[in-house]
Amino acid sequence: MSDSRPEDQPQIDALRACLETWLNQQNQTLLEEVMATWQNVLAHFHPSEALLAELLEAAPLPGASGSPGPQDQELALALDLLEGATSQSDLLKRLLDALTPLVARSALYILKQGVASLYAHRGFEADAPSRAGAVTPPPELESLIQGLSHSLRHRGPGYSALISPISGSEAPDIAIFALRHKKRAVALVLIDSGQGQALAHPEQARALVLAASSMLASLAAGTEERPKSPSGPAPRPSAPAQVASEPLEPPATVELDSKTRAAAERLARVLVGDVELYFPAEVASAKTHGNLYGQLRNELERSRATFVERFGEDIEIQYRIFTTTVICQLCNGEVSKLGAAPWA
Repeated sequence: MSDSRPEDQPQIDALRACLETWLNQQNQTLLEEVMATWQNVLAHFHPSEALLAELLEAAPLPGASGSPGPQDQELALALDLLEGATSQSDLLKRLLDALTPLVARSALYILKQGVASLYAHRGFEADAPSRAGAVTPPPELESLIQGLSHSLRHRGPGYSALISPISGSEAPDIAIFALRHKKRAVALVLIDSGQGQALAHPEQARALVLAASSMLASLAAGTEERPKSPSGPAPRPSAPAQVASEPLEPPATVELDSKTRAAAERLARVLVGDVELYFPAEVASAKTHGNLYGQLRNELERSRATFVERFGEDIEIQYRIFTTTVICQLCNGEVSKLGAAPWA
């Protein structure tokens, strides 16, 4: 075969560019499908609240072979303090109080719509603000927020972003944990060694965060029993806490940025595209006769749950990204053909 002629080079370059564009598009589509499947599978790998409670009960504490030591007593008192919480707000404040004997400094940040907002802190400078503006968690914190890791134990962009609103002094040793409710990270708990060289009790601090996560669900459902203490003052009566109670709200509403919107729209297209791919007969019937939700209720709910797990219920309620994608791709743009979906 003869070599290509110079006059053929522009045509060869055009063909090469066309192939490269097609390959890039296919790679992007495959990546989006893999990410959507990964998000869906993640829901099955979160430990249940019952398992966390069993692990806390069965885990041997330092010095358990003999009489209780100072660390055992501190942890026992801290757990007792958490157990006395009467609401979600009370629990968050008690968690920081319980951490105080174990760590030099601690702070709690509420996660909402992809940002972390300072809720309260202990041990920082006297002029440190009690509340600060929203901080966008760096990518370093994403695996912790998504439940792929149980803690972050090194200084870096994640720690610097969280500590910057309340202190200009970074500590040598740090840990960041996620406080979870119904498998979803609702807050980040930061602890550090202050002026010390190392955290004295990082695992005990993590145990307190896990215990607080287990208590959130029962407090939200209003089933947590308040302990009775003959020596202490009677607890104040309070209404049953709700899942979306005050402590889990950030100080201000944050607009959805273009990068997050693009990612949300991309995931919605992948999830809805999977439904269309695997259930073509039902989708075709819905486009003609309507009632898509009645025919594919389980699949639509499962896909929507994956979207909400990644971007949050509030984003979907406010911007209706998943819902709009379903109507456009599966219902020919006619909302009437969706059917009686509770979130439509």
